[in-house]
Amino acid sequence: MIKEIHEHITSELQQNARTDTVFVLSSVVLNLVILAINWGVAEPESQGHRPYDDIILSILTAAVIVINFIIAKALLAGRDMRLKLLSGLVRMYKDNDVDKYYDASLLSSYSMRYKFFLAMIIILGIITVVAPLLVRIFS
Repeated sequence: MIKEIHEHITSELQQNARTDTVFVLSSVVLNLVILAINWGVAEPESQGHRPYDDIILSILTAAVIVINFIIAKALLAGRDMRLKLLSGLVRMYKDNDVDKYYDASLLSSYSMRYKFFLAMIIILGIITVVAPLLVRIFS
């Protein structure tokens, strides 16, 4: 039974890692695409700004904020799930006297990785929102 539980937990951890990867990559791609679009919309044209440019800029800026918020919440949920699963594995390893083969400090390393992911998403989101606005204001 222990073997099946171990396989189930490791399978869940793999699924969790894949899901987090999808969220992080989606956020990066989304932010870069919207940054490019907003940059193009924010730049002045020879005849000045078209009225719908501000609408496009506003909608995409709101989308970046909402989607990055959702992705950040999903990553935090993924972090919590990973910590619970790993804590269960550590307890299982202790109960079977094999915990010396798994360094429990990895739990804090995983938490730090999530902090880096979240920081990257937040910084990229800020750049995606602020840079086109600066172009719009100062051009």
